[in-house]
Amino acid sequence: MPNARPVALVTGAGRGIGRAISIELSRAGFDIAGIDWILESADGKDDLISLKPLVESSGAAFLPLQADISDISLHRKLVSEVVGEFGRVDLLVNNAGVAPLERLDILETTPESFDRVLSINLRGGFFLTQVVAREMLSKIGNLDKYQPRIIFITSISAVVSSPNRAEYCISKAGLSMAATVFADRLAESGIRVYEIQPGIIDTDMTAPARDKYDKLIKEGLIPLGRWGSPEDVAKAVVAIAKGSFDYATGIKIDLSGGMNIRHL
Repeated sequence: MPNARPVALVTGAGRGIGRAISIELSRAGFDIAGIDWILESADGKDDLISLKPLVESSGAAFLPLQADISDISLHRKLVSEVVGEFGRVDLLVNNAGVAPLERLDILETTPESFDRVLSINLRGGFFLTQVVAREMLSKIGNLDKYQPRIIFITSISAVVSSPNRAEYCISKAGLSMAATVFADRLAESGIRVYEIQPGIIDTDMTAPARDKYDKLIKEGLIPLGRWGSPEDVAKAVVAIAKGSFDYATGIKIDLSGGMNIRHL
């Protein structure tokens, strides 16, 4: 029998933004299936195993799934495991993403780095959404009060150029359009699709550029004057998941501390 509780499938759940999203959704009444390529890290931090008790402390169930999201041959199996465990998927959060291993000028970008970043950030999220959307469509009308939703976590880099990590910007711009196209296709069935564009968020991904961003924030890059936190993103996800934006689909939520404001 399907769960009575809604179920969220979160990619990149073990650390950073995905970890915060998983915890906040569990507090909001969701059971969690978390996908990450690391099941248990050497230091016991920022992995699915250490996330499990944090999710379960809210009374939620947690299903850890170790997988590389870029391996699309695994997607059907992953979704089948979630449905086998819980009987449903109410929310997909496409959060998994990587930065280039090395920041290089666009004139030096390598095919290997380009393919790695796009295979995880864009191709993986696109085809996982395809599989999950089909599963959601099969449940509409068969589950009471079933209101499936899909969220893409992109980045301000979808619209802001960084020539020293072009492949990352391109991957997020592509993912942004994927959110729009899925929203267009699925609206007729009542599946709502959203995009959240975080700005400069305090995670391991941004840590190598901390000095640069600290300086830019001090100089006024971010009107609100601070770094964003993974919890800032997680709160926006929860608001969508709880239906606060149900008369909307295909919208982009800018979560950048005001970097979206054009000013002189």
